[in-house]
Amino acid sequence: MWRSRLLEMFPEHNWTQLVLPPRHFNWRIRGNSLQWALNEKERLNQDYDLLIATSMVDLASLRGFIPRIAKLPTLLYFHENQFIYPLGSTARSNNVEPQLVPLYSALCADAIAFNSDYNRSTFLHGVKELLKKLPDQLSPELLEKIEKSEVVPVPLEEFRSEPAVLDPKNPKEIIDVIWNHRWEYDKGPKLLLRLAKTIRSQQLPIRLHVVGQEFRSSPEEFEKIAALLEQHASSLTIDQGSFGFIENRDNYIALLRRCDVVLSTALHDFQGLSIQEACTLGCTPLVPDALVYPEYINSKFLYTFSEGHDKSSEDDVNCAEILKQLENWQKLLVKNIALPKVTLHDFSQKALRPKYAELLESLFRKQEK
Repeated sequence: MWRSRLLEMFPEHNWTQLVLPPRHFNWRIRGNSLQWALNEKERLNQDYDLLIATSMVDLASLRGFIPRIAKLPTLLYFHENQFIYPLGSTARSNNVEPQLVPLYSALCADAIAFNSDYNRSTFLHGVKELLKKLPDQLSPELLEKIEKSEVVPVPLEEFRSEPAVLDPKNPKEIIDVIWNHRWEYDKGPKLLLRLAKTIRSQQLPIRLHVVGQEFRSSPEEFEKIAALLEQHASSLTIDQGSFGFIENRDNYIALLRRCDVVLSTALHDFQGLSIQEACTLGCTPLVPDALVYPEYINSKFLYTFSEGHDKSSEDDVNCAEILKQLENWQKLLVKNIALPKVTLHDFSQKALRPKYAELLESLFRKQEK
């Protein structure tokens, strides 16, 4: 999404794009430079003015493989970092490579930008903690470049405004809630399952839509959630909510416009693009008072997120918090009262284009010198 937004904002530039599929994480973050150096050598050796890479790119190795791009002014963009990836992911635990590769890349880049202050601060903290564990002492100077980095969010797509229309004769009895995240461990499927169980057992007036990108090994909770939501819709004799990945972008946007609330149960989020996009389309956010969310979402839309050693007990607490707020908002809908909204004008392409333009221009000036 970030890459496509850049192209939309700056059509006056000529872009060459290199992209790899989002799979085999440990190999991808370590092997991308080797793969590109061998398979894309001709394209990488062309005459460019600027290089832009995400923090997933092994920039240090790539510059070594292709000396010509070592001379290009380079922007490194952090859309996430691996220092605070939730424990429990067997694919990434006890592996220091995903932490070291972005650090090496940052040290050899000319400019660094993060998508949120939360991302920047947790990366800095993670690097400092990592340095304490290393067998050899390194100069603290390596932090200076990261500390001078900027925060420039991923721009949001700009949608046409469609104000909600309330019908006094037909107030909403059922509140439509959408959970729209990747189907992976770090997005909190265990808490989502706890919510689905409670909604089903108490026959609550909630229609839950669970959509997002699926993977070959999605958490087992989603299969159980699907069965519970089907039973719930049947018991209330209501249409069942959407479930699974929505291929058609227009259909997905239409669903967001129809929903009342967008929900996050995430354990790991550095900007929350799916939440932000839903908010711009009229959804009311209900998100943890943790991660990146307090940076741009008012406290009245945050639920107290408990996290401790007893995960089952913590999920019960979080579930109760979420359902209490949904109950309050459902009562407003029954009274034909519109739910409160958030505005995210500062995240629009229009608002962010000057910031990106200045970043690119400063690098172009370095090239000219």
